[in-house]
Order: sequence, then C-alpha cells, then structure tokens
Amino acid sequence: MADSEITLDFQRTERIGFEEAIFSQGKTVEQLNEILDRAKAKGASLLLTRLSPLQLEGLTANHRAGIDYEPVSRTGFFGALRPAKPSRVAIVAAGTSDAHVFREIARTARYYGHETTGFYDVGVAGIWRLMERVEAIKQHAVVIVVAGMDAALPTVVGGLVGSVVIAVPTSNGYGVAEGGHSALNAMLASCAPGVAVMNIDNGYGAACAALRVLNALDRAK
Repeated sequence: MADSEITLDFQRTERIGFEEAIFSQGKTVEQLNEILDRAKAKGASLLLTRLSPLQLEGLTANHRAGIDYEPVSRTGFFGALRPAKPSRVAIVAAGTSDAHVFREIARTARYYGHETTGFYDVGVAGIWRLMERVEAIKQHAVVIVVAGMDAALPTVVGGLVGSVVIAVPTSNGYGVAEGGHSALNAMLASCAPGVAVMNIDNGYGAACAALRVLNALDRAK
C-alpha cells in the first residue's frame, strides 16, 4: 500500500479542538489497520465512525481488542477515553427508528468527554410525550433534535426552548420522505428562528456543533 493513501492530521486538535475522526465507510480493512497502526505508534486515540461489523471483524486481533464498538451507531473508540463531564446537551429523538443517529451523537459527545441526556420517542404524532419532558429539556445549553419523515419536531422544540437548537434529519421514512430529503427541506424551512440544520443522518456533525458551542461558552467564562 502506497504511503500517499493515508495522511493523518494529528495537529487538528491544536487548530480546532477536535481530533480527526476516521470515517470508515468506503475504507478497506488494510487501510483501517494502517490507520490504527499509526495512531497506536503516536499514542493517539481515535473516533471511528460508520465502522461496519464486517470491517471490525477484519481488523487484526490487537486492534479489535483495543476498540470499544457500538453496533447501532457503528462507532468505535480506539485508545483511552476522556473522563466524563456532566451533561449540558439534550438529544431529542422523534422515534426509536432514529436510534442510529441518536447514538452517533451520544457516542461522539462521550468520546470528547461529555455526557448527554436522551429523550427518545417524543415525536409530534403524540405531542403529549414531548410536553411531559419539555421542562427537563430546557435545562440544557444545547438541544439536538433528531427526526425523519415530516420532521416537524425541531420546529416545535425550537418554539418551546431558548437553548441552542440543532436539527438532524434522518433517512427514515418511505415514499415522499425520499431518504431524508423531505425531512431536510422541512427543517431548512422551519419557522422557528435560529434552528441550525445538519446534513441527513449526520449525528457526528451535530455533536461537534454542540461541542463548539460548549467550548465557546467555557472560553467566555
């Protein structure tokens, strides 16, 4: 394998406060093993995203043993994990079908040392479920709202809480849901002011956006 195939960015933390995440989808097992070899040689930890069970099985035994893997989110922690800070981020999911994105958010935040508080299955089809939890949701500096299908939930949450609201459309649904494109458009067209919108299924990006907010708040203190 040519050296030019892989160039890891070990200085990224110094620039923006985040390490390089390894987007595993599309990478060969050989490439992933080489990446982990280099990280281990540097004593560096890594967050692997979109890591399939088949890719995990193909890694060397030593690398498999060094990865904390969660199959629903398809995330892996390689190396030491930071101590956890108390939760300042709420993750609000419209349905249990959104669990893959929900867990990617929670796992990304935890990799960077932040606990999160989860609120599952509070979609607008049974809005009483949200209203029973809204006071608890309000206690968080950042609220990440995950929804597919008609994706009305972020607009409702954005009209109820004063926290930073980050919306993540999911690819759940069928027919006109179009693999999450209808949810994305609905969120972009939200009438709730100031709702930030991520790409479809981008739980990792949503978590990083939330952590940028928290880092800015900490610097301002």
